[in-house]
Amino acid sequence: MTTAGTPRNQSSDNSPEDFEDTADPRWKQAIAEYPDYASAQAAVDRLADAGFPVEHVAIVGLDVRVVEQVLGRLTSAKAALRGAAAGAWFGLLIGLLFGLFAPSFGWLAIVAISVVSGAVWGAVLYLLAHLATGGRRDFDSVQTLQASRYEVQVEAPFAAEAARLLAGKPARPTD
Repeated sequence: MTTAGTPRNQSSDNSPEDFEDTADPRWKQAIAEYPDYASAQAAVDRLADAGFPVEHVAIVGLDVRVVEQVLGRLTSAKAALRGAAAGAWFGLLIGLLFGLFAPSFGWLAIVAISVVSGAVWGAVLYLLAHLATGGRRDFDSVQTLQASRYEVQVEAPFAAEAARLLAGKPARPTD
């Protein structure tokens, strides 16, 4: 655990009420830094267990980067299949809504027609969208944000108490 050496706001004569309605980060002090989110979360959990008012705490990820994990090649068939699935779900929703107003067992036919037509239109539209890219993005991926380290920041009037509660106790995530 690394404790931040320089607080962001040196003013300690302010009362907590002076900062009550601000989300301005200048009114927060970094009291600890951790290499992973689980450790920072464990520190905030310890503060909560000690009765500290955790609504004055923030976990801030620093040196954030976007990581795109490639899942595989996106073919025309995969695009059409994904579109058919999305269209079928949309068709099911529309079919159920219209089916509410159908007499007797007519609602079942409305739902079935809606699901099938939604799947067909979804497949066609997704396929056209995939073909429109012209091969510029023929892969499927998921993007996530990752931080290299995490700070536990506390509103200035509460920072000393939070730092005291965390002092000497390394944060260890619990499984």
